[in-house]
Amino acid sequence: MTRLTEAASGVYVIAATPFTETGDIDFNSCDRMVDHYLAAGATGLTVLGIMGEAPKLTSDESAAIVRHIMKRVDGRVPIVVGASAPGFAQMQDLTARVMDMGAAGVMVAPPGSLRTDDQIVTYYMQVAEFLGETPFVLQDFPLVTGVQISVPALARIFNALPTAVCLKHEDWPGLAKITALRKEGTLNRRISILCGNGGVFLPEEMERGADGAMTGFAYPEMMAGVVENHRKGDMERARDLFDAYLPLARMEQQPGAGLAIRKYIMYRRGILASPALRKPGAPLDPLSRAEVDRLMARLEKRLKELN
Repeated sequence: MTRLTEAASGVYVIAATPFTETGDIDFNSCDRMVDHYLAAGATGLTVLGIMGEAPKLTSDESAAIVRHIMKRVDGRVPIVVGASAPGFAQMQDLTARVMDMGAAGVMVAPPGSLRTDDQIVTYYMQVAEFLGETPFVLQDFPLVTGVQISVPALARIFNALPTAVCLKHEDWPGLAKITALRKEGTLNRRISILCGNGGVFLPEEMERGADGAMTGFAYPEMMAGVVENHRKGDMERARDLFDAYLPLARMEQQPGAGLAIRKYIMYRRGILASPALRKPGAPLDPLSRAEVDRLMARLEKRLKELN
């Protein structure tokens, strides 16, 4: 079993959870989705993330999704599983189950009740205690969690906990945070920094010292292309590619509608049999679908121009 380490890099796609129109899990679409992510250049997958509708799943459904994706991936890339939970008992139980299935590690976001650096550091100390030797990703997403994690707090956590191997960076604005964490002397080791927010700042994040992306934009090939061209030292090509996809990435970032847009794009691309969200969750209205269709057509035209 491959364990997540500080060397994690590339594109860890946040997997959507496909549903049928009646709200059942669509495992056939799940297979197509996994195949698409890997063909698009994903170096890892993250299952049961916030945009994977994890809170809408039962514990048995969560385990079934992980097991199914793990089987489809068949060891080709590491799998990270979102294990955030209101209590440590649930977190510990899910972690034990998915690690036994072969997961590489888990991702943990802070609960919204945390306010001070000491509270945040204490929480992650307890996370590490409950998870034991399991490596974990610290998800820093204040726009959703409401928890602001300072650079000094992150330094205390990563310097004290060897099982904290990766930061999922989704602060906004947050480019200065990447720079501060990469500054010599801030951390006692180099950790992996993978960025979210639908990839809308990915070129700048890579130049600031990020190792890649951990997010679920409906076109993961864009993120893989940006990361690969950055590695080659061709940021002009990376930015040209990024710019072509930016209108759709921006469209996906709308609060409340972003997941519906992402699933609709995946449906239009033939990856999902249905763009359905599990309730509560509303589909796109006809005008919004037409707007997305128009942007997809323009993207195809621009990609042909870029070869």
